[in-house]
Amino acid sequence: MPESKSRKKKTNTAVDPAFAARQAKASEAADKPTPQWLVPTMLALMVIGLIWIVVYYLTSSRVGGGFPIPPIRAWNLAIGFALIIAGFGLTTRWK
Repeated sequence: MPESKSRKKKTNTAVDPAFAARQAKASEAADKPTPQWLVPTMLALMVIGLIWIVVYYLTSSRVGGGFPIPPIRAWNLAIGFALIIAGFGLTTRWK
């Protein structure tokens, strides 16, 4: 079956200059390259979070809790996962 052609709505920028300004600003932001610090920071956060969780699991059987920070016990897991989530959050800015 043949498909109908899709119609594209033309916008009149003379009527809405704010729309043209927003589009120009959006295309400018999309053309910017990825900052050099982003990828190393992203990977470092993910790896540090993973190491934090592994170290906690390996040392949690001790009497005092577990390293990296013994007094907060299971909250070490939350810290590790927060670091990993922050790393994944930075992946949304990677181009």
